[in-house]
Parts: sequence; C-alpha cells; structure tokens
Amino acid sequence: MGFQMQPYGIQSMLKEGHKHLSGLDEAVLKNIDACKQLSQITRTSLGPNGMNKMVINHLDKLFVTNDAATIVNELEVQHPAAKICVLAGKAQQEEIGDGANLTISFAGELLQNAEELIRMGLHPSEIIRGYSKGINKTIEILDELVEQGSDTMDARNKNEVVSRMKSAVASKQFGQEDILCPLIADACIQVCPKNPANFNVDNVRVAKLLGGGLHNCSIIRGMVLKNDAVGSIKKMEKAKIAVFAGGVDTSATETKGTVLIHNAEQLENYAKTEEAKVEELIKDVADSGAKVIVSGGAVGEMALHFCERYKLMVLKISSKFELRRFCRTTGAVALLKLSQPNPDELGYADSVSVQEVGGVRVTIVKNEEGGNSVSTVVLRGSTDSILDDLERAVDDGVNTYKAMCRDSRIVPGAAATEIELARRLKEFSFKETGLDQYAIAKFAESFEMVPKTLAENAGLNAIEIISSLYAEHAAGNTKVGIDLEEGICKDMPTMNIWDLYVTKFFALKYAADAACTVLRVDQIIMAKPAGGPKRDQPAGMDED
Repeated sequence: MGFQMQPYGIQSMLKEGHKHLSGLDEAVLKNIDACKQLSQITRTSLGPNGMNKMVINHLDKLFVTNDAATIVNELEVQHPAAKICVLAGKAQQEEIGDGANLTISFAGELLQNAEELIRMGLHPSEIIRGYSKGINKTIEILDELVEQGSDTMDARNKNEVVSRMKSAVASKQFGQEDILCPLIADACIQVCPKNPANFNVDNVRVAKLLGGGLHNCSIIRGMVLKNDAVGSIKKMEKAKIAVFAGGVDTSATETKGTVLIHNAEQLENYAKTEEAKVEELIKDVADSGAKVIVSGGAVGEMALHFCERYKLMVLKISSKFELRRFCRTTGAVALLKLSQPNPDELGYADSVSVQEVGGVRVTIVKNEEGGNSVSTVVLRGSTDSILDDLERAVDDGVNTYKAMCRDSRIVPGAAATEIELARRLKEFSFKETGLDQYAIAKFAESFEMVPKTLAENAGLNAIEIISSLYAEHAAGNTKVGIDLEEGICKDMPTMNIWDLYVTKFFALKYAADAACTVLRVDQIIMAKPAGGPKRDQPAGMDED
C-alpha cells in the first residue's frame, strides 16, 4: 500500500467530492456573472418593442413569448445565485402580476455595477450599505413623483382603468393594446365586487378558440365550456340548474351482493326495477323545476335516455375546478349524489346554449342580470402560441386591475420616472461622505438601463436619447419620457402613458434585495451530490 496524503484544512472536514469556492474571484464575481447572464436574456424583451424568446422546455413544449416570468419559469435555472434573481421575479409576478422583467433586469444591472466597484477596490459590505441607502432614497423620490389626484380612482370607470392598464398590456402585445384593454377592463368591471379591494383574479376566465383574428375577440358574462352538451337538447333559456358532482348514473350498492336469478321472468323484473329506479330519480330532478343537469362525472346511458324524455339538457364538466367556477357563476350547490335538489340548491342561468365557434363546439352559459361573478374573455387567433401570448397579456391586465384596486397611484411611464430617479439619486450621492457615495452613484446609474434598453429594443440611438432626457429633466420637465414610435422625447401626460406606482415600488425593492443577497455571499460550499441509484425517467420525458 502506497503512502497516502492526509487531507488537510477544509478537505479534512468535508466528505470528498465536495466543492468549495471562496474569495472575491471565485465566489462573488462568479455569482454576479451568472445573474448578469440571466438579466441579459430577459433584458432584450423589456418594454413594448421587446423581442420574443423561443423557449423549449424539458417536455418539448414550445413557448414563444416576451413575458419574463414565463421565460425564467421554463428555463429551469440551475445556478444558485441566478435562482435568487428568478425568485425575485416570481415574487413580483405573484404580488403584482407585471414587472417581473424590470425586477430581473434591474437586479442584473445593479450587480454588474457592483462588479465594477469591487474591481475598483470597494468591499461588498460597503456596496450593500450604499445600495440600501439608495433604495430608501429611491422610494422617497418615487412618492414625490406620483401624479396629483391619482390616489383616488373609481374602479368602475372604464377610461381610468384603461389608462392604467395600457402600459402593462402594451409591453406584451404592442399595437393591440387599444383592442385588448377595453375588453379586459369590461370583464374586470363586470365582476368587480362592492368593495373593489376584494377583487378575485380567478373570476375573469380566458377561453382560447383557434381561428378568426383579434378583432373577433369578445366578452361573455358567464362561462364558456369547451365541450358539447351530452344529449340532443342544445339550448335552454331562463333555466334552473342542478349540479351533481358525482355523476349521473345508477350507483352500485355500497356492499357487495350476489343476486340469484332462477328464471327469465325474474331477470326481466330485475332490469325493470333498475329502470324504474333511474326514472324515478330523474323525474324527481325534473319535478324540482330544474331544466339543466350538470354532471361532474360520467353520464349513464339509461339516465341520459330519461333526461331526454323529461326534456332535460345535460352538460358534463369533468374538471373539479371548472365545476366549482360553474357553481359560482350560476349560484348552484353541487350535490354529491343523484337525488331531488332543494329549491335553494338550484342555480340559475339566463341561457345555456351550444354554439359552434371556429369549428369547435362550445357551451356558453350566460348570466346577464346582476349577481354574476364570472366573466369570460373569448380570445381568437390563428395559432396556439399567439393565443398563449394573448392569454398572458390578459392575465397581466387583470392582475394590474387587482393591483390598482388596492393602490391606484400612478407615475409617468416610458422611462420618465427612471431618468428622474437617476438624476435625483446622483445629486443625493454628492451630498454623502464616505465610500457609500460611489455605490449610490452606481445605483443611480443602474436606472439608465431602462431608457437605454427601451431605446435599443426600438432600434433608436440610446446615448442620444438618454442625454436629451437628462437635458429635459434638468430643465424641470420631470414627466418627459421616450416616444418609441417617433424616436423622440415627449411629455408623458400628453401621450397618456402611465405606470402603476405599486409595480415600480415592488420591482425596484425586490431587485435591490436580490442584488444585496447575492453580494452578501462570500463562500460557496457544495456537498457531493447524492449519488443514489438512477431513477427511471417518468413517462413522456426525454433524456435531457
């Protein structure tokens, strides 16, 4: 046996096969680099002229989108530091539903500037201190930039809603926002409860139907089910509805039993009693005044036959969640087994009808008079990926509506706010003494990422635009932003481009927090990955 080197230092403490990275070069700068790479991916899809990304996930599903939340969700980021940025983006998506791109791109920009400071010789903790002062000052300035009189808003006034929603929808579907915004606003206002702060995003549904174009999109008070009615009755007006969660069928007995049949007569009677039993159940339902039966499970053939005889329309909704929404729309109570419903367990709909839209049969449940708590946006488009992207735009619009119901303050959009923040923070950094001032100045510089990216994505000269923006803002026109179509600087109120204050507030806060978290790390210690037996790949997945 040869002479073996005894491990020393950290090697002797940890199992072999571990990785240990420490110090500025190995840990901090590598982490910063990973976050920079991530933010470079999302940055090019910031703003209305943002480019689309084509992401193919591990299940071979194709996404074509410029929605940062979807992109980072499907990328399956492995690096622990970049994951922190992804989590910040996800938190923004959960909280507001829009602005995930700003969060990730801004965090990447902050870290890139931090790298320059580290190379200059600043210690990460000094940079963190500067960044913390910077974000606190930013929030103070943001409060001052809020448009006067925007803190009160009538959540049912369509124009006010559309003006606040426009920038969120335009960043996903540029050029279509004038068609989409009124649709989304209508859908939201229809289901808005008495106290708008209790608005539930789940009440605005999206039905994607292939064919047609964006101008065929419409809004329906009620629900659109993607399947046909089961029986031959396809239309019912002013109908009472009974909902059975368990399915409409003869139920087997609870206990196992064996039936001995001696002769043909008994066999006939046995079949007849079953028939009579089913008929009795269906008749009970029909007598209760219900004209439509909705089943959560299978509909038996014999039951269907009697439903037809008693002129009952039968729908089948196999998804549990969809059934719950259906109950919410019609005000019905889902019954567990087939029995006669009480009058107060019946729901009501103005009309239930099967229509053919673009070659697909859909059941439309309408509820025009008050009390309806679900409305559906019917989206039409030529391909699945276009429809998916439209759906994301609608989601963003609905989430923005929820955010504005809680806090309706607005700040000027199109990078006007960012340039003003950058300018004011620069002035603030000159007043600071100590090494923090460099970090605050870099924090201010990071805001230039927004106008620079917006201009670059629109194919304009970024340096010219930023310098002319600074010139305008220094002259006291604090609401001047970029007009991307003409490529010049314009006053935002005349163009009517506003961003929600809460979106900006949380995006910048999350980004600064993520950047500071990454900077605080000075060592990475990775244990040896568990090398158990390789699991079989679940069906439907490929090797990678």
